[in-house]
Amino acid sequence: MAKTIKHSEFVLIGGGIMSATLAILLFEKFPGKKITIIEKLPKMAEESSEAWNNAGTGHAGNCELNYTPEKKGAVQKGAIDATKAINISEQFNETLSFWKDCAEKGYIKNLSKCINEVPHISFVEGAKNVEYLEKRWKTLKEIPHFREMVFSKDINEIKEWIPLMMEGRSEKETIAATFFEKGYDVNFGEIADQLFAFLGRQDNVELVNNSNVYNLQQTDNKRWLISVKGQNVGKHWKIVTNYVFIGAGGGALPLLEKSNIKEARGYGGFPISGLWLRCTNPEVIERHQAKVYGKAKKGSPPMSVPHMDTRMINGRKELLFGPFAGFTTKFLKHGSMFDLPRSVEFDNIMSLLGAGYQNLPLVKYLIKQVSLNFKDRMEMLREFYPEANDDDWKIVVAGQRVQIIKRNKKGFGKLEFGTEIIVSKDKSIAALLGASPGASTSYSVMKNVIEKCF
Repeated sequence: MAKTIKHSEFVLIGGGIMSATLAILLFEKFPGKKITIIEKLPKMAEESSEAWNNAGTGHAGNCELNYTPEKKGAVQKGAIDATKAINISEQFNETLSFWKDCAEKGYIKNLSKCINEVPHISFVEGAKNVEYLEKRWKTLKEIPHFREMVFSKDINEIKEWIPLMMEGRSEKETIAATFFEKGYDVNFGEIADQLFAFLGRQDNVELVNNSNVYNLQQTDNKRWLISVKGQNVGKHWKIVTNYVFIGAGGGALPLLEKSNIKEARGYGGFPISGLWLRCTNPEVIERHQAKVYGKAKKGSPPMSVPHMDTRMINGRKELLFGPFAGFTTKFLKHGSMFDLPRSVEFDNIMSLLGAGYQNLPLVKYLIKQVSLNFKDRMEMLREFYPEANDDDWKIVVAGQRVQIIKRNKKGFGKLEFGTEIIVSKDKSIAALLGASPGASTSYSVMKNVIEKCF
């Protein structure tokens, strides 16, 4: 059966917020040029960008303590390294400005459905952690982005910020918190939906759903031939393009490997699944209004910090705790159990093996997380909210994260926490790998793609 061959100047694989953002930038930079966005699922923004699938939203470095580690070394030991927090704050604020500009231009019709102000709070227990948090606050308050942050060890003041979490606590507990009033909760799925709604009305933009990209290869004339399988049996087609962006979340790595570009060699992916505890009691939900992050226990990986998270999802206030991690071989929530095995190749097998050996704390953490039952998870919640009632909470499935595994100088793999853009030497193909802070910095990341490729 002959396959249909289409043509497009740009092809974006994956229908999430990253592709939506890049499509807007391309739409403005190259007026009239054909843009095709291909998504595997029936709707755009149903995988990593969907509200329930996000591990965290509104990442701006305000309350995430893993972004501000203590420095090591004889000279500055114990001092706070705010480099990452500053960088993420700058990127988030740049992205926030982009969303507001999109609303002014009519690309986003209802910004209040996407973005809401929610205080960002860091909360710690124990003298050593209190000392750390105070040092962190003293460092950050000298930086313009964080100048309005407030620090307190006063139990009564902290009660005003997080009354729910303070119920049932002893007055003698050694605790501290920082309060950043103008934090944000962001529904990335809603932003992507509204951007795609605008894009779908443009003559030079084609949105294609229910279509899975299964191969891509560069032709002799340096263009890309992309093979696509539709949902209907036998419905295969191809598309030829000058430029490809792979923004398929956890599905980006397998497609990048199929491109055979030199820059992708040695990369691997480590998939991590997630579960939330979702509050079902409206009275409890109403009494908490903040995103509250704690501090990872010594020797635990950065992702081990659960948080008590107020969100607005589909116009309704929600309260989540987690996410709890688990191991899976799927790269996407709607992916295959064979995703991880299929990603193993000769040029990345040492990276994968080395990553496991060099990240034993993460391996131990995941084994422990997988073994947790509902009762165990409720006990972890009670470290945040001592009066939590089992009947008020239920488990819901969160999304997938695929952490980058990158080959180091010794040839072994190192697990990277963050996102990375891979671009071919001829700049005809780019891919986004990794997870947090992800969508919170989507404009900055996609602007970087534009700068690298054009």
